[in-house]
Amino acid sequence: MVIGGVAFLVALANNILLTSDDIRWFNRLTRPSWLTFEKAIPLIWIIVFIAGAWSAILVWEAEPGISQTWVLMGFYLLVELVILSYTPVMCKAKSLRVGTILGGTGFILGLMLMVSVWPVSQTAAYLLLPFVLWSPIGTYTTWAMIPLNPLDT
Repeated sequence: MVIGGVAFLVALANNILLTSDDIRWFNRLTRPSWLTFEKAIPLIWIIVFIAGAWSAILVWEAEPGISQTWVLMGFYLLVELVILSYTPVMCKAKSLRVGTILGGTGFILGLMLMVSVWPVSQTAAYLLLPFVLWSPIGTYTTWAMIPLNPLDT
């Protein structure tokens, strides 16, 4: 319960940072013509976050309260913060490059987390797979938007 609650509160607090100007800027960006799945992106992220929270729960239950587990919980939180910072930081900076860098950073951290979790729980590591698979797609999409929006790099 605590892990899910923390994940939800971090996500909620993160969205408070967005203003209507930020959302307007993001919505007016030109997208690649092949981006036909944009309406599915919120569902994809819901799956990613549920799987991530479930992964963290399995790691906690495998070795509750020991220092290594606390470090891994901190790593989960760091990955979530980087992932969630993508939209508000990119929109505040009005820079697709910033979004691409944050997306790439999130992917690298997620991959490192997946490897770190493997010895504790292979199931928990597999539950990070949706993020590790989705993150490069989202990052590539942001990168592909840069030439389509040259004033927003």
